[in-house]
Amino acid sequence: MTSNSAGIQQLLAAEKRAAEKVGEARKRKARRLKQAKEEAKAEIEAYRNEREKLFRDQEAKILGSKGDMEAKTEQSTNIKIEEQERNVETHKEKALARLLSLVYDIKPEVHINLHLDN
Repeated sequence: MTSNSAGIQQLLAAEKRAAEKVGEARKRKARRLKQAKEEAKAEIEAYRNEREKLFRDQEAKILGSKGDMEAKTEQSTNIKIEEQERNVETHKEKALARLLSLVYDIKPEVHINLHLDN
């Protein structure tokens, strides 16, 4: 019986060592997976940053900088304002004369829709 008992003890000890090794292997695997996820996240973030930088560079090249757009818009607006002011100066006298002639030259007429019943 003692040899049987010793064999059982050996089997139990071997099973315990095997369970410990399996547990350690699972822990190592979990650590490797966690490390791989972190490395993948870092790689994805680096790639995203690189692509965003390329996009901003391309956008700036095509559209120009914000300051350039503001300057172009302001310049265009100033040109249009000056053009409108020149048009006002050029046509002011004609417009005033036309308005005054319409106000002063009143010709009273009976409206065509007026029906006087006698």
